[in-house]
Amino acid sequence: MAQFVFSVPDMSCGHCKMRITKALEEAGFSGFEVSLETKTVTVEAADSEAVLAAIGEAGYDAVLKQ
Repeated sequence: MAQFVFSVPDMSCGHCKMRITKALEEAGFSGFEVSLETKTVTVEAADSEAVLAAIGEAGYDAVLKQ
């Protein structure tokens, strides 16, 4: 497992944060942090593509920061 940090520039409100959180939970991720203040998502995962797909399912574009 590795820690990935994604920038989600379109995340602008509590509803956005809730949708992303729900999508990650439904995809089976746990122990992640969704920060509205910094517009980032930090996730422990085996690969970044699955996280990008989950965030995309919520309707948001994300960019891997590290």
